[in-house]
Amino acid sequence: MSVFKANEIAGGFSQQVPQQGPGPQQIVPQDAHQASLLTSWFAAAMGKVASDEVTSREFVVALSGGVDSAVVAKAAALAAAKFDLVNAVLVTGDSPSLARQELSDAVAVAARIELPHIVVETAETNDANYKLNDARRCYHCKSHLFTVLEARYPAAIIVTGTNADDLQDYRPGLQAAAEHRVRAPLAELGFGKAEVRALASYWGLPIADKPASPCLASRIAYGTEVTRERLVMVERAERWLRERGLHEFRVRLHAGELARIEVPLNDLVKIATEPLRGELLADFKSIGFRFVTLDLAGFASGSLNQLIQLKR
Repeated sequence: MSVFKANEIAGGFSQQVPQQGPGPQQIVPQDAHQASLLTSWFAAAMGKVASDEVTSREFVVALSGGVDSAVVAKAAALAAAKFDLVNAVLVTGDSPSLARQELSDAVAVAARIELPHIVVETAETNDANYKLNDARRCYHCKSHLFTVLEARYPAAIIVTGTNADDLQDYRPGLQAAAEHRVRAPLAELGFGKAEVRALASYWGLPIADKPASPCLASRIAYGTEVTRERLVMVERAERWLRERGLHEFRVRLHAGELARIEVPLNDLVKIATEPLRGELLADFKSIGFRFVTLDLAGFASGSLNQLIQLKR
């Protein structure tokens, strides 16, 4: 099934789902029902592979350090424990575009889930097409990741944490996923961001409330070259904000080494008030930014996608 179209199997669940069986009707909470659906997805997918006489008996879960892929990884672990047919390994692609905090979170999640976990090097930052940083940057990045995974696990089924809501956004990486026959169980079951966070809480994952944090390259404005130095600048700047107690933010890097800081509206005054304002300005300039600005519109995930529309 294509990752571009969410399966309607999970659509329209009520808060409680009746289960048929002998005796009185049982009521199963929605989270438990959806957890069962996601876990069973792996057995169903592997069953189809077996019927097609493919030798694969393993899933490779691309673990990024975020909530979506952590939920998929947890489901894979439960499926591996429940179904003899299912085996799984967690793989994290590492490169300068992955923040060290994200790598640390991926390692911690893997340890908690107790599936084998490896970290592989990807080379997208050496690709001229990727560094060009046009609207298809994400396509080139995911192509590198999936090529590395296919080379290491040629017969496995690669799965990602793409959810149903992601299909409504501009995601050129989905094309790369389709080209490499990557599966997305959350999207295929119709699970969006709300369902994913509910499952993370249901399973007690420590990052259930973690804000979304795409790769560092997504902070660099389209048309501004992606370099290792700029990726480090963004990572250091966002770490600075995190260490000052902010939880949701972006440091966007525009041409001319301009930092455009996005924080929720209720944090704008905090950032603009002394002594924090002066400390931020001095430290961001020491990091390498020539100009430091605060976006009065506040935090907005994916705000750089507006530049794509402007160029069109």
